[in-house]
Formats: sequence, structure tokens, C-alpha cells
Amino acid sequence: MDLLTTLVDKGLRRELPTREEALAVLATSDDDLLDVVAAAGKVRRHWFGRRVKLNYLVNLKSGLCPEDCSYCSQRLGSTTGILKYTWLKPDEASKAAAAGLAGGAKRVCLVASGRGPTDRDVDRVAGTIKAIKDQNEGVEVCACLGLLSDGQAERLREAGADAYNHNLNTSEATYGGITTTHTYEDRVDTVQKAHAAGLSACSGLIAGMGESDADLVDVVFSLRDLDPDSVPVNFLIPVEGTPLAKEWNLTPQRCLRILAMVRFVCPDAEVRIAGGREVHLRTMQPLALNLANSIFLGDYLTTEGQAGQADLDMIADAGFEIEGTDQVTLPEHRAAGGGCGASSAASGTCGTEAGACASDAATPEPRTDLVTVRRRGAGTDLAPNA
Repeated sequence: MDLLTTLVDKGLRRELPTREEALAVLATSDDDLLDVVAAAGKVRRHWFGRRVKLNYLVNLKSGLCPEDCSYCSQRLGSTTGILKYTWLKPDEASKAAAAGLAGGAKRVCLVASGRGPTDRDVDRVAGTIKAIKDQNEGVEVCACLGLLSDGQAERLREAGADAYNHNLNTSEATYGGITTTHTYEDRVDTVQKAHAAGLSACSGLIAGMGESDADLVDVVFSLRDLDPDSVPVNFLIPVEGTPLAKEWNLTPQRCLRILAMVRFVCPDAEVRIAGGREVHLRTMQPLALNLANSIFLGDYLTTEGQAGQADLDMIADAGFEIEGTDQVTLPEHRAAGGGCGASSAASGTCGTEAGACASDAATPEPRTDLVTVRRRGAGTDLAPNA
């Protein structure tokens, strides 16, 4: 396909595809899917070889959030029956992180529900960062605490945080239909604060919330403009008790096309398969490793993932290798301060024109049997999955 040849050439040059090219990836047929994966795989291997970075989530504070994000089981008024607990102590969080690190994780992601941290919360997280780093040489720590106020990103950096995560989630045009208690601009501002403080920015999206192809392209182009080092791609887990519990819009094939589109738009960024890969990619997960160079190991914030050993076996069986703490994730130009948009020879717009979702062969049946609320690990007396 001429389209794929063009996209590979652009990806190897770090050149931004056009919106039309990105939309065309999402519109490819299932018959062409393996060609799409092979093309995006060339770009992935050029920048990241066959390495897979493992990340491990620790939910520092679960539930009881005042925000109304429709996709989230921790939202205001949630009836999901998830674990609810207040802040873990630093030693508790460090113990939870140790399980993931023992399983091969290189980065620990410290997440807390809520609109954003108070200054006291930042101090609390600083103690947790210190406890984890004191006990684990070479570990990376990413904080995800919500919207940041002035000066907080700098304080987290001083405390030893390496990165900060705050996802855009969906396009600016559709954001108000997903969340009303804060704005899309609030999220952009927090990513910019992290960048300005010298933290590695991590920002991604959630697919499967009923968005159009144009919305997906819009949010990925917006991410390219923000230039995060890491782009997590979440696939909506429709947890019962949330407003989006009935949104089962994804097939494994569509998930692969979305990951390929993200790789072509941000070729040299760490693309991470995040929440929902077990639910939506299912047996196609190994194929997705040709597109993404990073995954979460084990469980998520409020739902369970597949067994940690199964993740490790999948990576080995697919012919990939675990990235070690002695290896630098990002290409040299990014690690030195460049960005995935720094050398773009073409520019793209982030428009809001309407676009229809590409039709899949059939409407997927809800796989509620694959959604399990987390009952182990942080906040419980049971051993974590790692």
C-alpha cells in the first residue's frame, strides 16, 4: 500500500503524517491489518528495537474522587464496588511497588484519585518516592496525582520524581461530554507544568468511549503538539456502575489500528498499551507488541490484569525482550531533550470536524466476564499480582 510506505518513511524521519493519512490508518480493512501492523512495526523497531518497558501501578488512594469523569470507577457517586481507601503510608506503597519491580518493572507509577494534590499531599508523595528509590537502585518513578498547581511539579522533581502522567483522554471537542468538573484546558496546563519543571511528560488517551475516528486523530495530534515522552493508550474498561458501562465499541482489530495510528503520529515516543488490553485485545496482545514498546505489568488501579508471569511469557514468546534498568528507553535525541515533534517536516492541524467511526465487521459482544474489580494488592492484605 502506498499509504503504508509513505507512513513508514515519515516515521523513520520523525515527520508528522497528515490528518488524512492518520484517518486512513483507522479506516483500513481487516484484510489489510497485518500489513498495517508490519509497517508500524518497522517504525517501532527503528526507534526501540525489540525492547519492552514494564511499568507497575500503585494506587496510593482509591476511590472517593470529587470529579465526575464518566469512564472512571473512582468517580463522584460511583456504585462500582471498587476498593476504597485513603493514602497508603510510604512503607506500604514501597512494599506494593517492590512486587512489580521484582517482576521486572522498570518504572513505578504512583497514582492517587482526586482533582489534584494539596501541598501536604505532595509532601506525602515525596516521602513515598524517597522510600521507593532508597530501596531500588535505578527505578524510575512517575507520579499521577491529578491537576497540578503552580510549583508542585518542581517540588515533585526535587523529591526525585522522574515523570508525571496526566492524560488528555479524548479530543477537545468531545471532552465536555465526558467530564464536567474540569476542562480539557486544565489537563493541557498540567502537562505543560510537568514539562516546564523538567519532568518527563506522560500523556495519552482512552479509546472506546463512543468517539469518532476524527476525535481519535484530534487527540493524538494534540498529544504530538504537547510532545510527551510517553503516550499511554487505554482501551475503555466498561465497569458496571459507571456511565459508560454499556460502551463496548472495540474489537481487537480496531485496537491494533489505533495503536498503529499512534505509532505513526508519535514514532519515537514511548507508546504504552495501558488499561483494557486484556479485555479488548485478548489473544491479539502479542501482535500489539509490534506497535507499542511499553506495557503495564499485572493489575491496574481498580481492575485486575492478567497474571504477571503471563505478561512475561507473552513478551518472550513473541520474540521481544524486557528492557533493563541499565537501558535508556528513549532514542538519544529525545533523552537529550528533543521531542517527537521537534523535527517535523510537515505540520498537522487539530481540527474538530465530524468524522464517522470506521465500521468493523460486527458490533462486538460485551465481554463483562473479562472485567474483574481488583481485590488484591495495595489497600488489601492479599499479595499483589506482578
